[in-house]
Amino acid sequence: MSVKSSLLVLVVVSAVVLAGCSSVPSPTTQTNTPADETDEAGAGETIAGETTGEAWTVTITRIVDGDTVEFEYRNGTQETARLLGVDTPEVHTANDPEEFEGVSNDESGATCLRDWGHKASEFARSELADEQVTISFDPNEGPRDRYDRLLVYIHDDGKSFNYQLVKQGYARVYDSEFEQRERFYSAESEAQQGNVGLWECRDGSGSSRTTENTGGKTDFTIAQIHADAEGNDHENLNDEYIVLRNGGTDALDISGWSISDDSGHTYRVPSGISLESGATVTLYTGSGSDSAAELYWGSDSAVWNNGGDTIIVRNESGDVVLREEYSG
Repeated sequence: MSVKSSLLVLVVVSAVVLAGCSSVPSPTTQTNTPADETDEAGAGETIAGETTGEAWTVTITRIVDGDTVEFEYRNGTQETARLLGVDTPEVHTANDPEEFEGVSNDESGATCLRDWGHKASEFARSELADEQVTISFDPNEGPRDRYDRLLVYIHDDGKSFNYQLVKQGYARVYDSEFEQRERFYSAESEAQQGNVGLWECRDGSGSSRTTENTGGKTDFTIAQIHADAEGNDHENLNDEYIVLRNGGTDALDISGWSISDDSGHTYRVPSGISLESGATVTLYTGSGSDSAAELYWGSDSAVWNNGGDTIIVRNESGDVVLREEYSG
């Protein structure tokens, strides 16, 4: 091979190597700062920096439950994250009341905790869904749990969302070696002393809220439940519906209220929906145009179980207005 040919090969090989290196993110360029608009590395950074105290700006794409979310890096790569230091009550599986200090280990305690699990999910949805937030890691904890979820702190508008879950009674402290555990335990103690949030389940006062409506002038009720659509439920979604009624004497603004089932499927009422005294509104599972009398969930599958389910209605503050069980 001639000298000229050798030089040409060397140039080509060098170009290939340099091109390959340019696509690999350098961990040294991401120290202690969120990913900015010019950074396309995304998930690649976290592999290098998960335990170094670094932080990234991400977008929350889905709320799994109160302490688990899915998010997306700026380059479109997606991950699942488990919030560090907190444990909200379960909504997809059974709760063990013994994990929550002082909550009675019986059906009433488990029911109350499930109710607060739904509230925690709704709180996370209202605060984080579709929001850009900052995630960071803890030097005392591994980067991932046994389910391969990232273990993170979430900061939204400069506040620790993990800490707010504990302070406002949506979660207990999950005992581990995370750096902020003393601060979290202090917040948990204050919430317990004030029976804030899920800690009302300790004396049974919270469980009654899942079986009674608000009563009085509001008298909000489920007027009809049509869970079994004709034919295949999943193919006839608008023949699955529930009818909500305002039996009170005053008009009732239900904007921002949520309706959910026992599995955590949740619908939020759009703004501008108000029920006059005696008026009803029908919530269809499928799609359509909303009006004062008809609302559409927009689900792509059936929601209400034909054999029995629980309808849980919460107001804009997340308080349970109505909880009604039905059987097939």
